[in-house]
Amino acid sequence: MDMKHKMGRVAFSKAFDIAYGRIEKDRQKGMLEIFNLVEGYVTKNGNYDLSNFRACLEDKDSALYQYISRIIDETDRHELKTFVLNFLYEAMSRGTSLIHQARAKYQCNVPWLILMDPTSACNLKCTGCWAAEYGHKLNLTLEEMDNLISQGKELGIYYYMYTGGEPLVRKNDLIKLCEMHPDCAFISFTNGTLVDEAFVKELKRVGNLYLAISLEGFEEANDDRRGKGVYQKVMHAMDLLKENGIIFGTSIAYTRNNIEYVTSDEFIDMEISKGVKFSMYFHLMPVGNDASPELMPTVEQRLMIKDRLRQIRAMKDGKGLFCFDFQNDGEYVGGCIAGGRNYFHINANGDAEPCVFIHYSNSNIRENTLIEILQSPLFMAYHNNQPFNDNHLRPCPMLENPDVLPRLVAESGAKSTDLQSPETVEHLCDKCRDYASCWGEVADKIWKEEGHEESSEEKMAVNL
Repeated sequence: MDMKHKMGRVAFSKAFDIAYGRIEKDRQKGMLEIFNLVEGYVTKNGNYDLSNFRACLEDKDSALYQYISRIIDETDRHELKTFVLNFLYEAMSRGTSLIHQARAKYQCNVPWLILMDPTSACNLKCTGCWAAEYGHKLNLTLEEMDNLISQGKELGIYYYMYTGGEPLVRKNDLIKLCEMHPDCAFISFTNGTLVDEAFVKELKRVGNLYLAISLEGFEEANDDRRGKGVYQKVMHAMDLLKENGIIFGTSIAYTRNNIEYVTSDEFIDMEISKGVKFSMYFHLMPVGNDASPELMPTVEQRLMIKDRLRQIRAMKDGKGLFCFDFQNDGEYVGGCIAGGRNYFHINANGDAEPCVFIHYSNSNIRENTLIEILQSPLFMAYHNNQPFNDNHLRPCPMLENPDVLPRLVAESGAKSTDLQSPETVEHLCDKCRDYASCWGEVADKIWKEEGHEESSEEKMAVNL
């Protein structure tokens, strides 16, 4: 970290302390001061319209005001300050500026986020889990993850996520990475069963590792897939995290069978009462030779969740929970974000994949530098073909555009990374064709009715 970087971080830190101190005297005024601080940094790197944010903060009855009040009341001050410094200042502001420079210099995608699997090992055996496809107990070493993060920071990447396997099998190493890179923000997906008091104390100490706990619904639905007793362990983990002021959220894979449950008022209210601050929704992907495409949501269900999640997160009159859907929110990020455009995935074998659901690669962190990966044939195929559809309600080269991914894989010479049961890209995409056709007709009608002409990756969900 050079002197200019250090001075900028110190200045931001002091400004946050002043604004936070005023919250105790006048909460609304303090909130607006923190907003002004963040707005100044964020808008330097894009044409972001934050006027709706400001209007809602000026209304104490708004869902956004109540949501941020809840964050302040329930979050440890050190935890919150570290999040603001690392996620907003480092990742969204300073990091974004460096990323734009790197994209221009290297003429390739440079992501805002890197997703990696510390291990393929897991303490559960969930029905239909695609993460186990790579083989048993593969691992990235601590040194490999540290090296990748160091390379990433040189390009402006200060935001990292862990998947698996169960990342918390390696929780000691994850804490070490927080210590080695105290200026980065980390999120770990987890089944929640390995969260105990000792680990929560470590989370509170470092302040820059946040959890996204997987849920399938309420107890019966969750335990039917994950095993008896898992739901109650998750509830206990949430209680520990909330009691200690730790930022955490949920990760929800929605299927034809659980979609109504995980979008219900009862479920959302449960999350809020437990201290959940964000919720990531993932459309079921028919990945793997043994996948069950019949569990993909119907067109009617996808329309429902599209509208329902926007209602939940509405800043003025929503439920007061930030949630997003990686399929239905494509219009706010300019379509597909994979292939290094905004993120990519590294599996526990070191293979660099364009997406966590696209298990094909022609580069590996043990053989290639980060820039070499981003300039590899498959990643450049993504770069040169994005967006894959002008209708950003149809963002994916597999799920909604099944003719695209086979072409990219063939042109780049990428190979399957599945070590147990390699799946051809044609077999994968054939499972999506009926779905893509049905959804495409509906999505095109919606896109036209909403009057979309152009979309920009600068457009943000803050305008929902």
